[in-house]
Amino acid sequence: MVGYQLTFFTQQDRRHQGKPLHEWLMNLAQSMEIRGATLFMADEGLGSNKQRHSAHFFELADQPVEIVLVVSEAECGSLLKRLNNEPGLHLFYSKMPVEFGVIGQAD
Repeated sequence: MVGYQLTFFTQQDRRHQGKPLHEWLMNLAQSMEIRGATLFMADEGLGSNKQRHSAHFFELADQPVEIVLVVSEAECGSLLKRLNNEPGLHLFYSKMPVEFGVIGQAD
């Protein structure tokens, strides 16, 4: 299949609708029946404000978070439309064309 890899970048302490933003986004993907998403917690990153963000020993609030989804063209359009219509949401993302598929049979 041909589609897109959507990658969203945020921080551990960012919230939306009373939940951590990364958790809210994972729940949204699940509610939209997107086949899969992977969440990565990073050690360090540079934000759009050119400031360094990192996980600290006692405080993880500034820890960078990345959510990666591989979606069909239709799923990509639906998800981005939903996010663009979400009041109060500010979220950086990248979008790259990809080819994807499954090898073998599910257990």
